[in-house]
Amino acid sequence: MKKACMGKILNVDLTRGEIKEEIIPDEVYQKHLSGMGLGAYILYNRVPAGADPLGPDNILGFCSGMLTGTGSFFSGRWTLVGKSPLTGGWGDANCGGTFSPAIKRCGYDAIFFTGISAKPVYLCIKNDKAQLLDASKIWGKDAVETEDLLRNTHGKKSAVAVIGPSGEKLSLISGVCNDKGRIAARSGLGAVMGSKKLKAVVLDGVQRIAVHDLGAIKKLSQKCAKWVTFPVPLPPGGIFAFVGSFMRITSVLFPQDGMLYRTILKKWGTVGMNQLSSEMGDAPLKNWGGSNVDFPIKKSKKINPDLFTDAEIVKYHCYACPLGCGGICTLKGEYSHTHKPEYESVLALSGLCMNEDLDSVFYLNELLNRAGMDTISAGGTAAFAIECYEKGILTIKDTDGLDLKWGNTEAIVALIKKMIAREGIGDLLADGTKVAAKKIGKGSEHYAIHAGGQEPAMHDGRNDPGFNLHYCAEPAPGRHTIGAYLYYEMFQLWKTVKGLPSPSPLYTKNSKYLANEEQAEWAVACSKFMSFANAAGMCLFGLFIGSKRVPTFAWLNAATGWNKTPEEYMEIGERIQTIKQAFNFKHGIDPKTFKINERALGRPPQTEGANKGRSVDIETMMSAYWKRFGWDEQTGKPTNETIKRLGIS
Repeated sequence: MKKACMGKILNVDLTRGEIKEEIIPDEVYQKHLSGMGLGAYILYNRVPAGADPLGPDNILGFCSGMLTGTGSFFSGRWTLVGKSPLTGGWGDANCGGTFSPAIKRCGYDAIFFTGISAKPVYLCIKNDKAQLLDASKIWGKDAVETEDLLRNTHGKKSAVAVIGPSGEKLSLISGVCNDKGRIAARSGLGAVMGSKKLKAVVLDGVQRIAVHDLGAIKKLSQKCAKWVTFPVPLPPGGIFAFVGSFMRITSVLFPQDGMLYRTILKKWGTVGMNQLSSEMGDAPLKNWGGSNVDFPIKKSKKINPDLFTDAEIVKYHCYACPLGCGGICTLKGEYSHTHKPEYESVLALSGLCMNEDLDSVFYLNELLNRAGMDTISAGGTAAFAIECYEKGILTIKDTDGLDLKWGNTEAIVALIKKMIAREGIGDLLADGTKVAAKKIGKGSEHYAIHAGGQEPAMHDGRNDPGFNLHYCAEPAPGRHTIGAYLYYEMFQLWKTVKGLPSPSPLYTKNSKYLANEEQAEWAVACSKFMSFANAAGMCLFGLFIGSKRVPTFAWLNAATGWNKTPEEYMEIGERIQTIKQAFNFKHGIDPKTFKINERALGRPPQTEGANKGRSVDIETMMSAYWKRFGWDEQTGKPTNETIKRLGIS
């Protein structure tokens, strides 16, 4: 019996209606784990060069992590993979909830779809039987309605992944939902699912997930739980605005320990960072052209973390998570409940658009979740449209009569509804800022903030240049969940992985902008670690607690029976990252085109606010990152020596 993994995948050809199991050799797991690693291995080898992301040759994969179901904590994440229609290259999206273990309980480590169905269908696996069923009656329904209908049909214990109307309408900023609106949002993979006429995946299995040493896993988890539950008292949420103000004006910083962020997550969820980030310069404001001067405390108090917990009626945990940062909130108007909005959603729909109406943030969060549209890209695209309107590039005739001024809540809500429906101006904007700017012209590209086609998250790389580097250098650009200088500090990898440098106990804020070799090493370590972690199915928030406190390497050895060192696991991460980069070259992607918009690099620098006078030498940073990875420092292409060393075919 396999340990930790199920040893096979399910291949579904939607054109022919064929469903086949495939045994995966042990060597593949040894070199790639499962999750993102298995997805990268399959896509790199099987998606033909030049394949249309919305065509039959693209592969869409639902991949469960190697540690999922083993008894280890923070291991309930699943990864959606495919060629991205948004960037043209490698695409992945990550989500929590309850779907990841359901994949393995059906007996598979991943499910891959090829082809295009002649009519809307969904895959149902129940009682060890997999079949494609007619989805005509649920096509057009939102993600929450569809999940309710499918669970009523196939059983309340069923796990469901589904696209909403945005995926059906092939919006390039659409994702795939589970657990009533939780969304694997990035890379536009909802459009890939929609192009295949695949409405949903319904899973209800009971297969056992075997492990090598359950006792060792329990001991490791018990030790980890002490760090997760360790009590740290916190003041009211509003105080963090003033903490952010202090961090803005101080010139000296110290490495951040993730235990503080763990405590914030446990109390408020990610929204605990709302005001702190706005004040310190971490949150981009007014389409990345503004600052805390434009969105000061008197405005950011409208998104005070305490307002979200006041609206929260119940907290929830993802599968295998002892932290529990999620919550369900009450909602005024059309819908009664919504998932507590994440920090990214809140800032994208408030400060980025200068919207001060909290009720509209709750409402738009639910609306976008049901539609299956990425809140980050939706907010970024709305902010782009507002600035184009303010600059006279778009007229009121172009906007269907919407007065798109900063902070006009009514117009922002109406605009995003049009994007979801692909109506009027919304049809122009439903594929994100890059596509919209190309169609609009007139200099609008200066206000389209994206990296390689994907809108970046609500973390400003002028504040932490590590974010800008990962936005530009990752095979899936514009991503905030891979690395930053802050992440390297919280991961504390130097405590478990030999040879990695530890940050200075105190450092000047200006030293972050030097683009030196050590900081390139930090970024490379983050990329390797997160590629490895996504292959294991681990949650980023758990990893922030620190690599000694959250023993991912040891859990894997206990679950599999292997005896790999942390350095060997980091090499697996390096292999996965290199395969994703090689995938992009296979499909004709020039990594230099992933460079983020000049404004986000501080070119020219801002003249006021938290990031005043700052700019980022991204070209030097990307070159140093590529070189340290063993890729060509001028082009980013993995060298033959690196490909051979990592055993990539």
